[in-house]
Amino acid sequence: MHSDKKKMVIPVIIGILVVLAGIITILLVKKYKPSKEIMPLEEYFQVGDKQIQIILQDELYEKKGLYEDGQIYLDIELVKKYLNSRFYWDGNENQLLYTTATAVISAETGSNVYYTNKSKETKEYPIVRVEGGTAYIALDYVKDYTALDYTKYEEPDRVVINYRFDEPEDHAKTDRKAALRYEPGIKSPILVNLAKGEEVLLLETEDEETGFCKVMSSSGVIGYVKAKALGKAYEFTHTTDFKEETYPHILKDEKINLVWHQVTTQAANDGLLNLMDATKGVNVVVPTWFTVSGNQGDITSLASDTYVSRVHGLGAEIWGLCNDFSSDSKIGKVLSRTSSRQRLEKNLVAEAIRYSLDGINIDFEYVKKENGEDFIQFIRELGIMCRNNGIVLSVDNYAPTEYSQYYNRAEQAAVADYVITMAYDEYYAGSEESGPVASLNYVKDAVANSLAQVPAEQTIIALPFYSRLWKETTKDGKTKVTSEAYSMAYSSDLLENAGVKPAWDEAAGMNYGEYKKDNALYRMWIEDETSLEEKVKAAAVDGNVAGLAFWKLGLEKASVWDMIIKYTN
Repeated sequence: MHSDKKKMVIPVIIGILVVLAGIITILLVKKYKPSKEIMPLEEYFQVGDKQIQIILQDELYEKKGLYEDGQIYLDIELVKKYLNSRFYWDGNENQLLYTTATAVISAETGSNVYYTNKSKETKEYPIVRVEGGTAYIALDYVKDYTALDYTKYEEPDRVVINYRFDEPEDHAKTDRKAALRYEPGIKSPILVNLAKGEEVLLLETEDEETGFCKVMSSSGVIGYVKAKALGKAYEFTHTTDFKEETYPHILKDEKINLVWHQVTTQAANDGLLNLMDATKGVNVVVPTWFTVSGNQGDITSLASDTYVSRVHGLGAEIWGLCNDFSSDSKIGKVLSRTSSRQRLEKNLVAEAIRYSLDGINIDFEYVKKENGEDFIQFIRELGIMCRNNGIVLSVDNYAPTEYSQYYNRAEQAAVADYVITMAYDEYYAGSEESGPVASLNYVKDAVANSLAQVPAEQTIIALPFYSRLWKETTKDGKTKVTSEAYSMAYSSDLLENAGVKPAWDEAAGMNYGEYKKDNALYRMWIEDETSLEEKVKAAAVDGNVAGLAFWKLGLEKASVWDMIIKYTN
């Protein structure tokens, strides 16, 4: 009886084990068998009607391009950031501009017509479109002026743009058929089935945990493939026959020794010769003659034929300065409209030609960050007009800081002749604490940071001929700080009259003195021959820059010129 029961139980147990084995087998197969699910590329790229996916070399661009009438259009920000920063969009007047060394090329919205200077030309397609307030430029038009190549793919519409040349990439070829998956796992949907011998771009090396590499297919699909399906990695470099344009410059064979002459009235022009009598070796005089007036591109002028003749008679050049200091003008409004910006350029060059000036010096100190592109476009356009007329173009800049990068000194150097760094006003009239106008380390940093962006042969370092007398008064535990700027000679007299013998401040690289009077503390870091020479050496010797500039004529001691010419001859 027990034997019969045993005979009945055994088959049941065996059956159960077989079922369990089957279940386990199914589970294991389910777990380890690669998925054959296909993710449609339309779902992967999510390209809408009249859109196209942009793949920039090795990454999907976050915004879609336009695809209309067989033409690919890229948004202006993409073009400027990745492909060619010299394209400029005037959203106020709906103009697309591109500036070469010799011409301003302009196109208007929705038109296949463009103008090279004033010469009319056409394309077979609208050059620029505007949608949703964003300007889009035809890719073929961008390619006319840019080192790039591209390949268009369909289903869905996408374009792979190569723009980084002479930079090695890691590539590999599949040594068997392989699935390019959406995520790094065999259960992830397949994006593309790769054939044996198909080339891919390696974006990330093998992940030890998953065994997958991140790659991009030749058609711009980015996903993951099993590392063991790839052959040995090798370097591949994109090349181009495109020749980048070289901008010519008007540079002097001799070192620049420049002085600014502050001219606020016509009568001030008459004092030039007396001021120049004390100088030695000055070869460029920059009078502050021109000021932007109103918001339409007009200027006021204090230019004088007699003054020009006197400067030329001394064997020096004259570069007329234009500033943006007028209270009736907003420089951002002038520069952001092509009509007013170009009117300003024409007015400046017309004055330079009328008075036989050798150069124009731009001193725009109130440009805001949002107008940085407008400012550099102004320099590009003015640069063309200056070169065409043999006029030197120089641009004044604050000492480089992270915040002021929008002045784009590197592009200034490309399209203008000289880039001047005003290595002073470390502590200025509006400072909340006392300090030197230009400590030695401040100047050294200004020189180094300028040379990191501008070639030495185009760099001019400007230094001060003045000091500040700081007055500190304390009331209710709060200190109020004010200051006045004084010439070299008067600064020394102030301390001498106060019975103060200055002492060398090693940290500032300047002589320092202080005294108390009428419940106030007076402090001064003195710019004298000793401190100025250390700064001159930092620029002219250590930096080997193109020249020096000084603010301003008449504030110096005559004795400093013997020192200066040692470094500028």
